[in-house]
Amino acid sequence: MKLSSLLKNKTLASGLPSFAYTDEEFWQMECATVLTDNWTFVGFAHELNKPGDVLPVLIAGKPVLLVKNIKEDIVAFHNVCRHRCLKLVDQPKNVGKIIRCPYHSWAYDLDGKLCASPLFGGTDKHQPPDFNPADYGLESVRIKVWHDWIFINLNDIAPPFEEYAAPLMKQLNDIKFDKFYPVATLEFEQISTNWKFLIENYIEPYHVQFVHDKTTNQPLKNHYTIVDGRCLGSGVDLSDENTSSDKLSVSSKYLSLFPNFILGTYFPGQLGVHLNQSLGPDCTSQKRVIYTSEGYELTKVDIDNQKKLWWEVHKEDHEICERLQLGRASPVSDKGGVLSPHWEKNVREFQKLVIESVMEYSKTQKEKIYV
Repeated sequence: MKLSSLLKNKTLASGLPSFAYTDEEFWQMECATVLTDNWTFVGFAHELNKPGDVLPVLIAGKPVLLVKNIKEDIVAFHNVCRHRCLKLVDQPKNVGKIIRCPYHSWAYDLDGKLCASPLFGGTDKHQPPDFNPADYGLESVRIKVWHDWIFINLNDIAPPFEEYAAPLMKQLNDIKFDKFYPVATLEFEQISTNWKFLIENYIEPYHVQFVHDKTTNQPLKNHYTIVDGRCLGSGVDLSDENTSSDKLSVSSKYLSLFPNFILGTYFPGQLGVHLNQSLGPDCTSQKRVIYTSEGYELTKVDIDNQKKLWWEVHKEDHEICERLQLGRASPVSDKGGVLSPHWEKNVREFQKLVIESVMEYSKTQKEKIYV
């Protein structure tokens, strides 16, 4: 199947064919386009508490280092020493004032400036002739911290973040983010599924009353879809809010910002944000942070109940997404299935954004892969 044919407007649209979820070469093209051309979600600001805190992340297969500097700004660098290109930091930690390479002890300050290159010029000389330390600092990465959420643009071509994320911000204009704070984190680690399945599953409401019938009480008839440029998702409006139930039974919005940012709003004062990190065509890591708002403080029992509820909801989704991945081994999936024109139009728009990015890559590389 040609991806270009999927861009045509049809009443009943096909989904992406199997190779878009299973093929290593296709994933590498996504790494070169989807995950680098756009503002990609990479971490949570509250995980970098004080100067010297560093957080290594892997984005589109590339090592990146998030750093809280002396001014308490969060900055980002390619996580590679400028000497022999060793990965500098492999675990979250506090490095004090210096990022030091474990190989030959080259040292950088928290703004990426090269401070030391011991004995690089000889046994008694740190700098050889014509060596300018200013030319060998850490390579910076374009970064935006929006509230508690860290985004990077690896190839520096995305529009300014405020322009890029405007459709999402419009959906959230009634949220007072300065009143929210994190209360719990759920670490799911690796899930045996393509990253796109987790996004597509999250934004479409069609599955909710079937997959989550034990953990939610949000009838399908109360749902609607959201399609607004790079902001894709769904919502549900309930006349009877039940905030004390062990089931999720409140009005909610399930929003995404292309490619991988996911944020849920839950009446009356809770947010949930997912970090989905693609590790390969059939492997994704995921974590969820739960936020509550001032005026809606949660007790320890409340937090434990929320963690239990969301763990169960996510595990229901993970099982489905892993089975979606397994289904792509069938030749039937080469046709991509069929999308609901009512409930899954947001999925179609998400897939179009993927296709357009990958096709542009093929054109610029003078290749005809899958097109």
